Amino acid sequence: MAALCSLSMWSAGAEAQDSLRTIDLQEVVATGTRAAADARLLPVTVNVVDQATLTERSEPNILPTLTEQVPGLFITQRGVIGYGVSTGGSGGIKVRGIGGQPNTDVLVLIDGLPQYAGLYGHPIADNYQTSMAERVEVIRGPASLYYGSNALGGVINIVTHQPKKDTILTRIHAQGGSHYSVDAGITNQLRRGKWTEAVGFNYVRTSGHRPNTAFSQYSGFARVGYDIDNHWSLNASGNIAYFNTANPGTVTEPVLESSQHVLRGMATLSAENRYERTEGAVRAYYSGGRHRINDGHKAGEPAPATEYNHTDLMLGVSAYQTVRMFRGNHTTFGFDYQHFGGHVWNRVLANNTNNEVVNKTLYELAGYIDFRQQVVEWFSLDAGVRLGWHSQAGFYYAPQAGLSFILPHDAQLKAIVSRGFRNPTIRELYMYPPQNDSLQAVNLWNYELSYKQYLWDGRVRLGANVFYLHAKNMIETRPVDGRPRNVNTGELRNAGVEAEISARVWQGLVLAANYSYLYMANPILAAPEHKLNVSATYHHDRFRIGTSVQYIHGLYTQLPSVVTTATGSPVTTSAGNTVTTDPGTKQNFVLWNAHAAGRIWRNLWATLTADNLLGTEYEINAGFPMPKTTVMAGIQFTF
Repeated sequence: MAALCSLSMWSAGAEAQDSLRTIDLQEVVATGTRAAADARLLPVTVNVVDQATLTERSEPNILPTLTEQVPGLFITQRGVIGYGVSTGGSGGIKVRGIGGQPNTDVLVLIDGLPQYAGLYGHPIADNYQTSMAERVEVIRGPASLYYGSNALGGVINIVTHQPKKDTILTRIHAQGGSHYSVDAGITNQLRRGKWTEAVGFNYVRTSGHRPNTAFSQYSGFARVGYDIDNHWSLNASGNIAYFNTANPGTVTEPVLESSQHVLRGMATLSAENRYERTEGAVRAYYSGGRHRINDGHKAGEPAPATEYNHTDLMLGVSAYQTVRMFRGNHTTFGFDYQHFGGHVWNRVLANNTNNEVVNKTLYELAGYIDFRQQVVEWFSLDAGVRLGWHSQAGFYYAPQAGLSFILPHDAQLKAIVSRGFRNPTIRELYMYPPQNDSLQAVNLWNYELSYKQYLWDGRVRLGANVFYLHAKNMIETRPVDGRPRNVNTGELRNAGVEAEISARVWQGLVLAANYSYLYMANPILAAPEHKLNVSATYHHDRFRIGTSVQYIHGLYTQLPSVVTTATGSPVTTSAGNTVTTDPGTKQNFVLWNAHAAGRIWRNLWATLTADNLLGTEYEINAGFPMPKTTVMAGIQFTF
């Protein structure tokens, strides 16, 4: 897939290309399997968002672009820039209504390695800067066969810059605009013979559109690689981010003196091999963070007496080897080990002493095998299973089976049955009054049928899929013996339809749309029933313009009040639906965004981005109104 992605949309080589490329119908992706594979032969549904698409919107973070580009995916926001953590935070990711509170059920990867806080089990949304990404691959549906826990609902894999040909490319960008917002950074990519390098630094800040919504962040990444010979290569990479933000509270109950200071980092070392009949890698990684949070107080209430502190870590080893045992065969053997946890304490502000909350680590190990066979030219099958052991929850398994048909006229038909799972987090097991150290893994079965076709030599792409998923053993807080307790009792049934189409109408003009409908047996927070995005882009050698309209319908920002029994179980009707006392709060809204860029001199471009041009009043998090029209203008220079 890297051959399909330009090094930068602002480089001279990219100037004549459209967002919809002249398509290589044998599209290669890495996220549906550990090794690069022909997407036509994989039963999973994968979206690839390339660098040109990521950068032309001038978003500092990749997540807003993914919300537009990927059907069935929705990510919560609360302001101009920045997601935050803890109370009042956003950046919750839902795929087909699966995400968790906090977001523990969709796994974020960087170059195929997991990214989440070791204590809480959720990704840190402010870590995922556009400047570090060569492309992003998104799996809609469970991916636990390859990626284990937390890949219950899907996977977002951020693939960092990895130059494939000899080059040296530096890109500088700077923009500013509404609410004193600033986004500036520099990236450099180099390949000389056997050496590759990519490095970058980014700074973003905003004063925010409400009091106490200021956000600032410094982030950087680096990657270096060396090809030992034609078969073996070594790679080392790392990223770090530090941000400051706050929880402003709701408009009716604002929060004063809240502050959040978060440092996150990751480092990896890998050895990769590639031979005629086999390829694989061994990778070691570490990620961790330091959080210092003051939750603030409401007007008229005393300030908190303590400040929350925690350090967390996740370290592990991931190894796989894909073998082509005979014609048309790809069999992958893999092993993963993770050690994760952390230390939480509350610092007493009056005397600077510490109150211990938890200091705990757990481990998990697993092995998996995936057998993929192209039986004939037009038909392949895939079957695999992951077997693992979690040091608290015990044994688990995650099977997957699928069929792929390559039909006439560049069409594809796929069917898959897969099981996803998510082990309980340290927060759920050991932290705060609802904790329960007897929790077991959440599990989900997904059934999906998908169709994809290319028409008119790839000028038109269309796809559609239907799915049904059933999650059991979900972790919920219920009263037990008069006290709140985390228990495995929840159940969830979702079904839906997703569709995509894109067309290169003529040279430079691309029209695209994606739509998703989600049926939820019971309401789910921050999962829209209908999501539609329609866009148009035009690329010329001296200017680029684009616009998109997004329609969201049936988005719960506050769930209905559910009638419960004495044990905390919801009362249901004969049809299985819960009984409620109020309808909750839903949002329906339309957002119109636009962006433009013009060449000033050679590879120096001026950019302009405007979001929410209609000035729509809407909320994604209840009580946190989103900004009306915002504008950012800047420059981008590539040399």
